[in-house]
Amino acid sequence: MRLSEPRIPALDESEWNDEQKALLEPFVARGNVFNIFKTMANHPDLARRWMVFANHVLGKSTLDIRERELVILRIGYLCQSGYEWGQHVLIARAAGMSDKEIRSCRTGPDTPGLSDLDRLLLKATDELHEDAFVSDATWQGLEKHFNPQQMMDLVFTIGQYNLVSMALNSFGVQADEGLPGWDV
Repeated sequence: MRLSEPRIPALDESEWNDEQKALLEPFVARGNVFNIFKTMANHPDLARRWMVFANHVLGKSTLDIRERELVILRIGYLCQSGYEWGQHVLIARAAGMSDKEIRSCRTGPDTPGLSDLDRLLLKATDELHEDAFVSDATWQGLEKHFNPQQMMDLVFTIGQYNLVSMALNSFGVQADEGLPGWDV
């Protein structure tokens, strides 16, 4: 975490008002309310609207889960968002990604032994992070693998997690218990 203390608190369940309880009820029902959601509960209107988009990116995207997690891990690393990195290491592992594949998200598109698609995905993430634009060469390479909807989901996935990383870092959201660090 960039900050050792939150700037915006992760609200404890005892602090939730009725609106916050309604917002967080689905997470409570699943048995775990992560600190990101406890923090977002400080602004229920924003949280509700953001979660609709976040739900598309995380659960309804046209991207394969492995491709999605590869770019999420890369943007989390580029933004130095320890919280994002740790959460998505767990998701990537659950999706069957090896620690070697996860580590390639730290080392980037020049990592030896990457497939052409992985290299292009990491390159697109780097380009969007550095210049807010996917170069023609990278775009054309990705078009060999993806249809227009997948290309759109790719850009929005990287953008969503760039935004989330900014928020996590700036709000000082602290790691949930058991999250892995950078040393995967």
